[in-house]
Amino acid sequence: MPGTPYTVGISGGTCSGKSTLADHLAQTLGQTHKITVLHTDDYYQWSKMRTTAPVTRTEYPEHNHPDAIDAARLHEDFAAARSDETNDMILLEGTFALYFSQLRTHLDLKIFIDLPSDERLYRRINRMLDREPLDDIALRYLDTVRYRHNEFVEPTRWHADLVINGALHTHAGTAIVTSYIEAQLRHPND
Repeated sequence: MPGTPYTVGISGGTCSGKSTLADHLAQTLGQTHKITVLHTDDYYQWSKMRTTAPVTRTEYPEHNHPDAIDAARLHEDFAAARSDETNDMILLEGTFALYFSQLRTHLDLKIFIDLPSDERLYRRINRMLDREPLDDIALRYLDTVRYRHNEFVEPTRWHADLVINGALHTHAGTAIVTSYIEAQLRHPND
């Protein structure tokens, strides 16, 4: 497919299934197409920001604010991937994938994965329990992560072309998205 790659942004709250969907798309469609995946997690400036929880006043490293992302480097890498005519598709995945308007305007398909906060907390605990004590994971989520989600992530849902239910285990949404993107890659001008 010569020309500009097809671009897909996948956003949603922490542990909603963004990486799972991106990995599935890359694995499935990558068998026949060249795909570049950009994970916004790879652009965190981990040591730069701190935040104070609004209720408990506990201080935490800040990973849930868009300013914690090295946006300039992300934009640069996204532009480079878009200008690489050997790419058929670019997947931009992460909590802030739909946040930055400079990136959002170049996305052909914008997906938001919706998952209730209690299920996201449960998944986050399962993912991080081998690295942090349960109380630390839960308190940080309740102190800062959910506030930042409501402040910065949830509003990006309104930029999405498609909202997928992250709680469904039928994978129907994933199959539909995969089929749609495959059709776009086969017939880019339709």
